[in-house]
Amino acid sequence: MPAMPRLGSGIPLVARGRELRGLRAAFDAAASGRAGAVLLAGDAGVGKTRMTEEVTAFAVEQGALVLTGRCLDIGEAGLPYLPIAEALSGVRDRVRDWTALSRLFPGAGAPAGPDPGQFAAGMGMPSSGSRSEQDIGQLQLFDAVHGVLDDLARETPVVVILEDLHWADASTRSLLSFLLSRLRGQKLFILCTYRSDDLHRRHPLRPLLAELVRLPQVERIQLTPFGNADSRLFVAALAEERLSEPVLREVAGRSEGNAFFAEELLAATAEGGGGIPTTLVDVLMSRVERLSPAAQSAVRAASVGGRRVPDARLRAVSDLGDTELEEALREAVQHHVLVPGEGDVYAFRHALMRETVYGDLLPGERVRLHAAYARELSKECGTCGTAAALAHHSMESHALGPALIASVQAAEEAEGQGAPAEALEHLERALKLWEAVPAADRPEISELTLLRRASWVAGTSGDPERAIAFARSAVKAADRGEDPEHQATLRRRLAQALYVLDGREQEALENIEKAWALVADRPPSPDQAWVLAAYATILRALRRRDEAEGHARRAIEVAEAVDAGGPAAEGLITLAILAESRGLAEESRDMLVEAMRRAAAVEAITVELRARFYLAINFYEHGLLTDAIAAVDGGVDRARETGLTWSAFGLELRVVQVVMRYAAGDWDGSEAAAEPPGHRVSSTVSARLAAVGAHVAVGRGRFAEAERLVNELRSDWHRDIQIPLVAGGVGAELATWRGRPDRAVEWVRDALEWVAQAGGPTLLAAIRMSALGIAAHADLAAAATTRRDPEAAQLATVEARRLADLARDTARDGRPLTGTLGPEGRAWLARAEAELSRVGGPGDPELWRAAVDTFDYGAVYEQAVCRRRLAEALLAADRRDEAAVELRLADAVAADLGARPLREAVRKAARRGRVSLDENVETRDEVDLFTPRERSVLALVALGRTNRQVGDELFISEKTVSVHLSRIMAKLGASRRAEAVAVAYERGLLTEQSPTAG
Repeated sequence: MPAMPRLGSGIPLVARGRELRGLRAAFDAAASGRAGAVLLAGDAGVGKTRMTEEVTAFAVEQGALVLTGRCLDIGEAGLPYLPIAEALSGVRDRVRDWTALSRLFPGAGAPAGPDPGQFAAGMGMPSSGSRSEQDIGQLQLFDAVHGVLDDLARETPVVVILEDLHWADASTRSLLSFLLSRLRGQKLFILCTYRSDDLHRRHPLRPLLAELVRLPQVERIQLTPFGNADSRLFVAALAEERLSEPVLREVAGRSEGNAFFAEELLAATAEGGGGIPTTLVDVLMSRVERLSPAAQSAVRAASVGGRRVPDARLRAVSDLGDTELEEALREAVQHHVLVPGEGDVYAFRHALMRETVYGDLLPGERVRLHAAYARELSKECGTCGTAAALAHHSMESHALGPALIASVQAAEEAEGQGAPAEALEHLERALKLWEAVPAADRPEISELTLLRRASWVAGTSGDPERAIAFARSAVKAADRGEDPEHQATLRRRLAQALYVLDGREQEALENIEKAWALVADRPPSPDQAWVLAAYATILRALRRRDEAEGHARRAIEVAEAVDAGGPAAEGLITLAILAESRGLAEESRDMLVEAMRRAAAVEAITVELRARFYLAINFYEHGLLTDAIAAVDGGVDRARETGLTWSAFGLELRVVQVVMRYAAGDWDGSEAAAEPPGHRVSSTVSARLAAVGAHVAVGRGRFAEAERLVNELRSDWHRDIQIPLVAGGVGAELATWRGRPDRAVEWVRDALEWVAQAGGPTLLAAIRMSALGIAAHADLAAAATTRRDPEAAQLATVEARRLADLARDTARDGRPLTGTLGPEGRAWLARAEAELSRVGGPGDPELWRAAVDTFDYGAVYEQAVCRRRLAEALLAADRRDEAAVELRLADAVAADLGARPLREAVRKAARRGRVSLDENVETRDEVDLFTPRERSVLALVALGRTNRQVGDELFISEKTVSVHLSRIMAKLGASRRAEAVAVAYERGLLTEQSPTAG
């Protein structure tokens, strides 16, 4: 028999120099204190594992600690956090003091599940469990993992390798998102691999990858198949001896650049097979079929257990005796089908091998083996992770009753581990099985309870769309026989879930009306009070204010009669919002504080968060930015403490926290608040957070990052009206700073048109968008004037005036929450008027002064932007001393914020105006650097004239023009005419400006 080929890391690394350099660079950066992560993607078998081995080798050589974990193919609702637990098992002695981490290891007692009923008064569902147990949830676990890695990284560089991320369970994906979004100055490098060819359209990893690649500290490296030449080199390196040309050509060609395919093809050839199989499955199965019947039986049994199978479990399900099984396993190991792992575990050498063998099983054989695994797992009940595996094997063996029971148990276990996404997956499986399982074989729980729990878990994990779907099903189930008050409660919860999503207000109204009809004629009760309170909330959102006030007052009356604090607080919030709209700001605040107190007293946390949100908005809309930030920070902290960060108003608080910190100039705090969630949430949630967080990227000049983000968000515009308004504004600012006013105009137009089609622009956003659009049209008009295109200049002027009218109309006719236009709205209106004055001219200093003054409520960056424009208008009016003051103030703010584009624009204006940004340095007026003739020549050259054309216009010879140009270039230190023009503009020596950014 020909010699077996060398496999795995026993061969030289071929054609991966560029990728390996990238990985080394990422590790070196992390080792120096700049934490980072790499997502290593590639088709199955392309060589990802070999790259992780190389990283491990050179990281160990550098003294780094390497922690490796692998995901397991056990279905979407698999064992939560398995790769993380495997990675941390290498430092188990370091994690003993972290209580939350004990749940990651089999045998550790998992805490009981959280009690959602305590935390969502008015929207939650009743559940067992104590309040203290809620604190030991997903966030605590995530913080603990982050803390352990942070501690380890203080001592030595740490490399965490997570392989086969395409099989990761939802909790592992959530934890990964949490960790990667918090990479800062640690000596930590995280390397994740996944199969790009496994990511079908609905694969759960796809949205996570889209989220992660937006992070500046995350890089994606695509490991592509070898080219033809490299394939030949690789195949040649595989062989122990020189291969014949026909074999080399055939293996290299058939492998199509896939390293694993090449290994298997060459192995089949070396084992004396009858020719090279035409597909990988044929190759893989040809190797298995060459094993003895006993070895094949062992491999088939192992394939049902997953990629890795414990020796004891394999012995229990196999038909072979102990001695015969040992010989069979030895044979499988010798032929590179299985490899022995740590801890008495056997693993398939490659996942494709396991999948191929499993796919080749006969239906009856597959069912029989799954049933055998289920029987063994049923003996291990109580061990952490067993219920999930038992549910999987029971389902695959058609044992629907045990699958249902295990799914319910697995859901409870996942909730106890702080893994709501896994809990939802198990609950969904249980609900699918419910009707197929006889009533006598079902667990002691009702279908309605499962629906309510599924709706709750979906809502708390940030997936409002699925929460609505389960709430609808619960309503339908309740209509078949529940009492009216119970039906009303479920309809009210459905209405509140619908109210959360943009565009669902009418459906929410229909459901709350049906809920009210069910309890309107019944005696006062907490359910009746909750329905009235929710009814008032929805009516207020639909601007039916008189009706909303009546329902809110009645909700408070009923709630106080039956001693129900939650709905009383909810009704009081609606009354507070209505009072503010009538101009009673202070009275509104007092009512919101009282609502917070009442809600907190009965632990109606979602109601309390709503009160905190509107209190922060009240302060903000009245220009009390410091008080607003304090209020929103308290709300965000409260949401985090209670596990409701991504609930409806938990999200709203987080979004306005990003906005307020950005406005106040705390850009680092704004970016921190905009970090992606620590677990998977719906696209609506992540898109809204990403949109508001993009402002800082633009302001700090991270243009490539910002452009990628706003383009990706374009596909999410339909999800919520705020997304196109925010993302459109970010896109317009980005294009303006990049010197593309035409693109800025497109962003503004598209966003306003989109919102108009959805029912009209939001008040403040329409004014702001108009101001940004006018600024872009002013730049277009200036550029058209420079190139002597009066038609284009006129068109820009007309469009700018149209947007100014829109801003004025919105300010006059809109209905803001406060009843009158607040400081932010007035500031953007003033800027719109000031931008309009730039259309066809240098700008009106008095209008720009008004804009600067109106942004004085605390919006430091926007005020600095206006100061820059004010200074330019003052310079044009020859008021240089006043301009110097404004430029210095704007420069100081830009420097403090790290606003690179603004600072560059300010410094450019200072150079052109011959203004020193250091007030202690006096700038004197200089004699013109050029003679009048040289200035005439330079101006014509700047317009693109050739030497001959310049001579013709100035009535001088072409040679004389050349002499003048030589002198001009010498004075400017330029070597080319184009460089001379650029330097002259940069130094403000040319008065007629060509189009410039900003």
